[in-house]
Amino acid sequence: MDHPPSRTTSSDGLKETWRHALVLSFQTLGVVYGRLSTAPLYVFGTIQTKDFKSNEIAYEYFSFIFWTLTVVSLLKYTFIVLRADDNGEDVPVPSACVITVCLFILQHYGTRKIGFMFAPIVTIWLLFIGGVGIYNIFQWDPEIFSALSPVYMYRFVRNINKDRWKSLGSILLCTAGSETMFTDLGHFPKRSIKITFVCLIYPVLILCYAGQAAFISKHWNGPENFNHLSESIPKHLRHVFILLSLLASAVGSQATIPASFSIINQCRALSCFPRVKVIHTSDKRHGQVYIPDVNWLLMALSLSITLGFHDITRIANAAGMAIVFGMIVTTCMMSLVMALYWEKSLFISGFFLMFFGFVEAVYVSACMLSFHKGAWYLFVLSAVSFTIMLAWHYGTMKKYEFDLQNKVSTEWLTDYSPGLGVSRVPGIGLIYTDIVMGIPAFFSHFITNLPAFHQVLIFVSFKPQPVPCVPPSQRYCVGRVGGKDYRIYRCIVRYGYCDQVRDTDDFEEQIIGSIGEYISLDESDCESLTSPEGRMVIVGTPLLEGHALIPVDDTNLVSGSTNAANNETLAIPVGDLIGRNTPVRRKKVRFLIPESSPRLRESVRDELQELINARESGTAYFLGQSHLTVRNGSNFFKKFLIMAYVFLDKNCREPPVALNIPHAALVEVGMVYII
Repeated sequence: MDHPPSRTTSSDGLKETWRHALVLSFQTLGVVYGRLSTAPLYVFGTIQTKDFKSNEIAYEYFSFIFWTLTVVSLLKYTFIVLRADDNGEDVPVPSACVITVCLFILQHYGTRKIGFMFAPIVTIWLLFIGGVGIYNIFQWDPEIFSALSPVYMYRFVRNINKDRWKSLGSILLCTAGSETMFTDLGHFPKRSIKITFVCLIYPVLILCYAGQAAFISKHWNGPENFNHLSESIPKHLRHVFILLSLLASAVGSQATIPASFSIINQCRALSCFPRVKVIHTSDKRHGQVYIPDVNWLLMALSLSITLGFHDITRIANAAGMAIVFGMIVTTCMMSLVMALYWEKSLFISGFFLMFFGFVEAVYVSACMLSFHKGAWYLFVLSAVSFTIMLAWHYGTMKKYEFDLQNKVSTEWLTDYSPGLGVSRVPGIGLIYTDIVMGIPAFFSHFITNLPAFHQVLIFVSFKPQPVPCVPPSQRYCVGRVGGKDYRIYRCIVRYGYCDQVRDTDDFEEQIIGSIGEYISLDESDCESLTSPEGRMVIVGTPLLEGHALIPVDDTNLVSGSTNAANNETLAIPVGDLIGRNTPVRRKKVRFLIPESSPRLRESVRDELQELINARESGTAYFLGQSHLTVRNGSNFFKKFLIMAYVFLDKNCREPPVALNIPHAALVEVGMVYII
């Protein structure tokens, strides 16, 4: 008799959920908020000291900081953007370079380990600057919180001049890192990100900026560099501040790195970025990824900026430009999401666009005044990145369009090819293709020039799924191409982001076993899928006796076949049956066909035996190799994009197919794509 769940069980589940959220919130300190928490090091410090002409100026700047942090970071990103979730001294240059290199070396450990490693540093740093902020408020100017009134912003704008307007670019830096709350959604759930920001980051930063503004209001005509955070630290804590600021600055760069991995991984999925190796560092969070190629590229760019600019003000100018343009893009995209996806009224989406767009336009105009002092670097880097993404997307789409336009129907292969003198040769042909319907152009090109193909053909496609692992029982989707007599099959391999199905030595046995399982199953035995080419079914790797084919590992068997005990037994050496003189140590498998099984009709047994015989004759692997060229008379822009795509295609990673294909069995079919 079933009993309803007790309140205790429900309470324990809720407690566990909140415990997990709090643990992830702690990790976000080391990954998401490192950059935002170190903003006090350079917000006031990058404002020119000559701009502080009275204590009222400090009040006005603090008012701008408070409302910018509140409106942009708290209101826009924390409470609106996160809802769009689908599932003044120069830089210590040598030290900065060493820290940068060490930071990037640690990335392969994954977001979870790095989060636990860096979170204590950021926590101590936040508590330190929050405590110093409270000390400065009571020590120097308890009236500083009166600057929270927007009246001080009005006074600032009323007395505006070019220098003061330019200083808004420094004020903008108080939001540096806010965008990572959204870009790191793949690494952490939005609940954990919100909890950390609302309960810790935001109040601590307000206290820190208030304390620094209180100190400046009493020392604006004092010593040089009075506007630096280090000057507001009590003297007996200066050594502690230097150590913590150095560690926190190193962690501060961490927020951008996983965010870059997430964005590039999404661009890659949309065919907007060249092929790179993506390593999933967690089996629980799909978005926690590590991309080695991008990691070292970011390290090289970071070192070039540090060594090239050498000055924190120039770096801050470039960072400010990047921040504000990222905010503008987010605002524009969010207004579309609100109108089209959330189905809000045009008034609400338009108000969101106008309100935040106006705030960000003010900061854009301020940042443009510093274009020649470092901000130009952002435009150069953006132009290069945009060119790479545009060229790769254009080339990929044109290549895919060519494949669709030049693919041939299955009837061409099954009905017309015999009349063209095409012969069938013993063995199995595995054709790797991205097309899940029809015959790929490169294979029809091969048949046209060499009119022969194997007695058993299997078209293999790989389709990723947004889950960690796909169970073996649901991994293979198999169907026929043409009638039974043609012995042509299609197998779609479905895999999760933690599966390594392409790297296994027994991949070939799994494919053949799945085909055998498909042959033996009736329509009522499995989950059905439909396809214009015919019925496709989901089958798993046959592992139990009673199935059509039973693979048994046996590395000592020699190729051959015997009949014993009412069972037909075949010993198959994988990969060594293609006429090579030098043997390769690979797994060998016996396939058993139960003689007395009532499930196997005579026609099914004949088809299975033909599959085994073809496997005994050997296997060949067909891969398409495209060569893009531009049609005569094309414009310069099209030629440039195709040339860039060809360059990227030759220098990026190879397409991810089965990595253990024997070279002697590999057939690469080259084909010219005229775009």
